[in-house]
Amino acid sequence: MVDSASRPQDAAPSVVLADLGLGNLRSVERALQRAGGRVQTTADPALIRDAERLVVPGQGSFRDGAVAAAGAVGAAVLSFLERGRPYLGICLGMQLLFEKSEEAPGAQGFGVLKGEVVRFPPPVEAGHPGARLKVPHMGWNQVRSTHPYIDDQSWYYFVHSYYCVPADKRLVVGETEYGLPLCTAVARGSIFACQFHPEKSHRAGRKLLRTFLEAPCS
Repeated sequence: MVDSASRPQDAAPSVVLADLGLGNLRSVERALQRAGGRVQTTADPALIRDAERLVVPGQGSFRDGAVAAAGAVGAAVLSFLERGRPYLGICLGMQLLFEKSEEAPGAQGFGVLKGEVVRFPPPVEAGHPGARLKVPHMGWNQVRSTHPYIDDQSWYYFVHSYYCVPADKRLVVGETEYGLPLCTAVARGSIFACQFHPEKSHRAGRKLLRTFLEAPCS
């Protein structure tokens, strides 16, 4: 097996990092490169639509994401998803796969997955009544999963105040405890998305990105 760090660049898996104008893309770009990917960061709809693999990250509000999703870049992401090629959504890139969010009433996500994004209910309790957890959920937490992208019970880095609630619970492939059990990763076919940030999650995050890059393209 060829180590990803020693693989010739022209033989590295090709991945497009979609620039929706939502947060700092540089850390995701660097993490994909360290995982062995040949990365092209772009807002060009044609390059996004025709990508072999696509990563959609994002930080910020669901409404800002919905505005981006309603434009040419968002249309290109939807077209890519219809082709059945590997997709990785990170944080807001996960939330936008759903129909709507309590953060932005009236705003529409991609609607590729049925369900919604909801805010943590106040108070978020830890272990016993009266012990409150901070919102946003920020820092390291464990993820329970049997999905090949995730190391079960490994620690990943989170920053979020809202979480996804899929209508179809079979989509849930990662769960985390933070006062209540949260859906923190979903998958359907070639689509995988996570609420945590693999680019900030050290070894476990690098393994996730490397496994994604090795996924076959249809």
